[in-house]
Amino acid sequence: MSLRVDDLAVHYRTTRGDVQALDGVTFEIADGEIMGVAGESGCGKTTLGKALIRLETRMKHVRGTVSLDGEKLPIADDRAMNPYRYRKVSLIPQYAMSAMNPTRKIGRMIRELVTAKGVAYEDVRPELERRLRLVGLDEAILGRYPIELSGGMKQRVVLVLATLLDPSLLIGDEVTSALDVTSQKAVARALVEFRDREFVRSVVVVTHDISVLYQMADTILVMYAGRLAEKASATTVIDQPLHPYTKMLVGALPKVGERYDDRRLTGIVGRPPSLLDPPAGCRFRDRCPLAMARCEEQPPFLEVAPGHQVACWAVA
Repeated sequence: MSLRVDDLAVHYRTTRGDVQALDGVTFEIADGEIMGVAGESGCGKTTLGKALIRLETRMKHVRGTVSLDGEKLPIADDRAMNPYRYRKVSLIPQYAMSAMNPTRKIGRMIRELVTAKGVAYEDVRPELERRLRLVGLDEAILGRYPIELSGGMKQRVVLVLATLLDPSLLIGDEVTSALDVTSQKAVARALVEFRDREFVRSVVVVTHDISVLYQMADTILVMYAGRLAEKASATTVIDQPLHPYTKMLVGALPKVGERYDDRRLTGIVGRPPSLLDPPAGCRFRDRCPLAMARCEEQPPFLEVAPGHQVACWAVA
């Protein structure tokens, strides 16, 4: 097993109190697996990604453990995580430009990063150029500034940079957001190819767009208000979802070949609860058409079929 997360809880400190962004998250990712994390804004998916690499200063580790390849990661200690970043666990941030220094040419920026990790740039330069070619980029871009590249090109450069030291786990946060359809497909294809070539062992892709995950993910983990709602294969989540929230997410997607001239897509009525003071029990119950008295208790995240887990009293 590549990644194991046990009862992970993470809060954010604010002047109004702690935001309970993650509350008891437990799951596993196998070697070679691409797992997508989906849900509405504020559901905790980006926090989950950042918690695995510890890249948020306001983040407070409350409880839980993260183990990668059998080794426990020191996610509660920012400084202790430094030796693991980019070597064991790496990140493609939500905005590719934020990962690049606009005053540095791309080659110089990569040189500084690998040197800081104790690796000689000359030793990795041939592999760097090979991977750039794999994503359709010429090594000439190493002499350019980030502003000279399109959004899709920057995202592919960051993908190469994030995997250059062959980390075991790669986290991609909204890797296809703000890209045109052609660039989305190129980035998704590159992620899958890098996994297949074993440049990275396992991948976590965070996105609000569940249709993107259907193109690249092996499994999909659906989150709601800081907790897990459902996890299954990508095909099962799209074609046979069980949790009411997952059904509504999938139901809100337009279907290829269908016309919507005289009808509207179905949305999800209501808003997620505040995580400053989240309600007890199932956090989706105020918006759920299947809500019942038992939903005042928190449902366990149980396996209802091989490889299919759900947290819902109406399903369990």
